[in-house]
Amino acid sequence: MRLNEMTPLLRLHGLTKRFGVLTALNNVGLEIYPGEIVGLAGRSGAGKTLLTRLLAGLQSPDSGQLMFNGRSLSWPFQAKKIGIGLIHQEPMLVDEFDITSNIFLGHELKWSFGDNQSNLLHQRKMHEEARRILALLDVEFPSLHEKVINLSSDMRQLISLAQGMASPAVLRIVDDPTSMLSSPYQTKLLSLIESWQQEGTAVLFSGQNLDHLFAVSDRIVVLCRGEITANVRTDETNREEIVAALVGTGERQQRTPVIWALDSYYQAKKQAETLYHNQLLLEQDLAARDSINQQLLTQLSEQVQALDSANLALQDAQRRLLTQRELERKHLSRELHDETIQDLLSLNYQLEEIASLVEDNEPLLAELEDARLNIRQLVTNVRGICGDLRPPTIDSLGLGAAIKSFTTSWSDRTGIDVALSLSENFGRLPETIELSIFRIVQEGLNNVWKHSGASQVQVTLAYTSPRMLSVGIADNGDGLPDDFDLSALSRSGHFGMLGIGERVALLGGRLSIQNQTAGGLNLIVEIPHPRAVLDDLS
Repeated sequence: MRLNEMTPLLRLHGLTKRFGVLTALNNVGLEIYPGEIVGLAGRSGAGKTLLTRLLAGLQSPDSGQLMFNGRSLSWPFQAKKIGIGLIHQEPMLVDEFDITSNIFLGHELKWSFGDNQSNLLHQRKMHEEARRILALLDVEFPSLHEKVINLSSDMRQLISLAQGMASPAVLRIVDDPTSMLSSPYQTKLLSLIESWQQEGTAVLFSGQNLDHLFAVSDRIVVLCRGEITANVRTDETNREEIVAALVGTGERQQRTPVIWALDSYYQAKKQAETLYHNQLLLEQDLAARDSINQQLLTQLSEQVQALDSANLALQDAQRRLLTQRELERKHLSRELHDETIQDLLSLNYQLEEIASLVEDNEPLLAELEDARLNIRQLVTNVRGICGDLRPPTIDSLGLGAAIKSFTTSWSDRTGIDVALSLSENFGRLPETIELSIFRIVQEGLNNVWKHSGASQVQVTLAYTSPRMLSVGIADNGDGLPDDFDLSALSRSGHFGMLGIGERVALLGGRLSIQNQTAGGLNLIVEIPHPRAVLDDLS
């Protein structure tokens, strides 16, 4: 059943909260469906934490309506009693209490005698339950009697997570606790969120890390200056759209500028976002000033929009160019395969027939055999050209099979050993993404062959999350010189690395190039994509 055919678990309408003359939340509306993971994005001060506290009943709005699980709620309310669990951004712990007491703070387990519940705390049961919850977080303490004041900030945040997991819930609100967690525990939290969804629990996951939101959410909602500026399906958006909504660039079709500067697309993107940020600061500073300053602000805004439009048009043009190039390669590959190769094979058969008619002429037979050998070699070369123009297996068998075939033939051709590592059950991605990733690997290996002096190369394609593919090419060659200048490559006629950067940027991905400690170069590409269609293993 589609989400829009279901009854929302939570429905929020017209939520507004003011602090004096400041409107912190303005007419916010939100729906969350059973078992859905909704990512809540927003910069600092956008109102994310305030919204989560209102949804958890900890603060009251000035106006708004809230329906939860078929009931109309009035503020304040006790969220735990109705099935809403809140994990705070910062730990809400009592320093002098021990670990177990903090996990069950405010909802302690008590002894029951028949149908009557006493006021005696069931310490043993709370300790057992605390250990079970902490085990889900891969955490084990020598003693649960340890006071939390003695623990590190990382451990305190994990206890806060356990605190939020101690009560059953049909909706869990997670208010960006990852900033205080180390990377392994951040990954564990994302895994827990997905497991909650599998159990049928809905999750509102607030965070500033877009990688985390894209990894686990079904839908992303963006708050900007107290208002919702985007509410989109995760598989139907990209980072540029979300960033545009985060910085408040207006209509959704506007994108964060994508500038194809030869020095670095990423540096240009950062500069564009800084320009937007400065524009917002200028708006605040000039709000009460005279009309001359307002005119300057308007001119700056128009210049930024013009720059955005120009760069977006350049990005679209580059995307069309690459698409047209792939179509031309596909057409040329088919012509070479279906016509040229077939003509050469036909010619080879004719020479074979001629040879059968002149069995007594040894010199002529030798000449014919040489000609046939040259034709066979030419057929092999043309087939190799066809493979470079359009990988023959990618349409029918997918990216994984095409990479396996290409790396094998490339290793045979160059004499460089290739170790290939693919995620198990690789699955299918959209055609444009598969082709772009293949070209990235193809160009990356060609750079290794031509410039690195390497004897070995490791190629890795692995899903780091359901919507993120990591491509790594690591060699044992010379690496990059200390004075490496990306822009100088274009002046010397070397466009391979620049082409990789352009393809990565068009896919909304990230490119990292660095020398390895033991020698050689490590090229890492991260590509966001819709969830892969897994191969049928049955």
